[in-house]
Amino acid sequence: MNDDSNPLVSIGIPTYNRADAYLKQALESAINQTYPNIEIIVSDNCSTDHTENLVKGFSNPRIRYYRHKENIGAINNFNYCLEQAKGTYFLMLHDDDLIDPDLVEACIKAISGVKEPGVIIAGTRLIDGNGKVVYESPNRINEGDIKDFFLGWFSSEVALYLCSTLYHTKRLKELGGFHSKTDHFLDVVATVQLASAYGRIDVYDVKASFRRHSENMGGSGNPSKVSAWSEDSLFLLDVMCGLLPNDLDKAEVRKLGNLYFTKKSYRLTSGITSPSTRLSTYFKVYKMFDYSYSPVHFWYDTHLGIYIRSFIRKGKQILKLAPSN
Repeated sequence: MNDDSNPLVSIGIPTYNRADAYLKQALESAINQTYPNIEIIVSDNCSTDHTENLVKGFSNPRIRYYRHKENIGAINNFNYCLEQAKGTYFLMLHDDDLIDPDLVEACIKAISGVKEPGVIIAGTRLIDGNGKVVYESPNRINEGDIKDFFLGWFSSEVALYLCSTLYHTKRLKELGGFHSKTDHFLDVVATVQLASAYGRIDVYDVKASFRRHSENMGGSGNPSKVSAWSEDSLFLLDVMCGLLPNDLDKAEVRKLGNLYFTKKSYRLTSGITSPSTRLSTYFKVYKMFDYSYSPVHFWYDTHLGIYIRSFIRKGKQILKLAPSN
């Protein structure tokens, strides 16, 4: 049930053929929430493994299991979870990610009388395929305005992931769910729109784990994927600038956003094995983002610059250890 002090929170888990991989862990992390008023929606995208038996084996009354007769595509499956949600707030938990036991409780407590914010965002940790922590990223934004929020993302003050974000369900549905130009930044598009229109709550502590593994590396080394990510980056940047109140703010976000997204696209490009294709893709990205950050500069920062700085540090250490006359 929904009420102001104890709102229902819907946790959607879209899944496909992960019964023998990470699904059980993801589902357990949802079931083990310390916040009591939750529902868990598992949307099975016509898996060919034993997903149905795994989910039904939990025999938990808070779980609602749906199995599609045919595969409807990943994005449609995401939004199907949202469509079934009855809660005031909605959390999308991918079947390879994890949430801490007190994630939902911490997020609901953080509202503290605020009238139904658009989003609630906690800190996130990155884990590898074996669950080992790679790094942690607390949410350091501390409730600045919408421009500060955008710039904070660009400067790594906050990491935006589905597993650490609660959305206002009704308002997310009114947006049409999760969509963007190429459906790569579909979650961030929804986040910035709801944060701008209805406000957000920031939770500093790390409360969720995004799993990076071989099946979700973001298209590194694939020229068409690099192009798709770059197109969606520009789309997202247009959305962000459209939410800002004046031209000076728009110009600042556009400038820093171009730099941020260029670097992200370059990192994807660096995995392309063909030297000629890699080079041409670098310059395609350079042009797409208005020549804001050259691939030569990127190469220096990520290769030669690191080597030179390391060489200088070692030289200083040798000088310090050298005997004085």
